[in-house]
Amino acid sequence: MENQTLSEDLIFLEGLTVTSQSSIPAFILLLLIYIFAMVANITLVALIFRSRSLHQPMYLLFCNLSINDIFGATIITPHVLKGFFTPQSERYIHYVDCVVQAFCVHLYGSTTHTVLMIMAFDRYMAICSPLRYATIMTNRMVVKLSVAAWTAALVLVVILLGLTIRLSRCRRVIPNLFCDNASLFNLSCESVLINHVYGLGYTVVLLGSSIGSVTLTYLKIAAVCVRSRNKALNSKALQTCASHLAVYVLLLVSAFIIVILHRFPQLSDHRKVAAIVGEVALPALNAVIYGLQIKEIRQRIMAVFQSKGAVMAFT
Repeated sequence: MENQTLSEDLIFLEGLTVTSQSSIPAFILLLLIYIFAMVANITLVALIFRSRSLHQPMYLLFCNLSINDIFGATIITPHVLKGFFTPQSERYIHYVDCVVQAFCVHLYGSTTHTVLMIMAFDRYMAICSPLRYATIMTNRMVVKLSVAAWTAALVLVVILLGLTIRLSRCRRVIPNLFCDNASLFNLSCESVLINHVYGLGYTVVLLGSSIGSVTLTYLKIAAVCVRSRNKALNSKALQTCASHLAVYVLLLVSAFIIVILHRFPQLSDHRKVAAIVGEVALPALNAVIYGLQIKEIRQRIMAVFQSKGAVMAFT
């Protein structure tokens, strides 16, 4: 332990403060949510790729979200689960591992926004330009949009972390569950003005383009529905857009709650819980929301319940 304390390469993570009585129930709950999120998202991706009827731009683009949710939940959850049974005095992480974790956390968050943006574009084309949809939203376009979503997020995050790792460190304590960019550059005693400026610009560009594009898309979709006064069109628009909008609203609410709680240091434990919800519960909810929208999945779920009902009836 002496060597760990003296090593400059080790960073102390405060983690979540949990009483001995509640640690096991909290561990089991978090583990179950994580398993459900992984199984649900992996199942959705496998089903979409295996079913030819689901080889449509909307579902293929959704695969990006499921893959990203699998990635995001896996970055944090095993680390948090391990922390339940690790004494606070031993919650160390190597600096390089901390940087990698922060990179993955920000890549996950950024990619969620960029993927939801391209999914909004797909819904806009399907409802506002249905006659041109098939010629524009080809498999080639789906690949281009997917690559653009991941590349844009990757470039933003590489610059974000690149500006941080150049700094020297004079502190070794991160008051958080996991590593992120702000926690890393706060370890330095150098001027972090550039980090604050770029971090603010990064947030404004990402959230501004995300909120702006999604809002504009849905305003145009609403305008088309109002002008058409076609009940069938409006019903289709509501059905295809409701799941996307629900996922997006949940993402924004979770993000804003975490940002607001950052302003109140005395509520650090509440912020940590909100971060767990954002990293673990949201991927599970996304799978449920989109899974219930896909007719084939709904039919399989109904078949399972019907078979169970039949078994119970004969017993």
